[in-house]
Amino acid sequence: MFEIKKPSASNKTIRMPDELIDRLEKLAAQNDISFNQLVIQCCEYALKDLKLDKKSDQKG
Repeated sequence: MFEIKKPSASNKTIRMPDELIDRLEKLAAQNDISFNQLVIQCCEYALKDLKLDKKSDQKG
């Protein structure tokens, strides 16, 4: 059966340097996407490619 799913999302206020905001806003506009979507993509990329050292990679 077809089921419509709505991804969950939450609001979170963060502080960023003005220069970084300006750069992200320009990049988002150049690529016709929202500032929010660009930030999400940047965070997902950074987390996916994050190299953890052995200490932080261990559980416990």
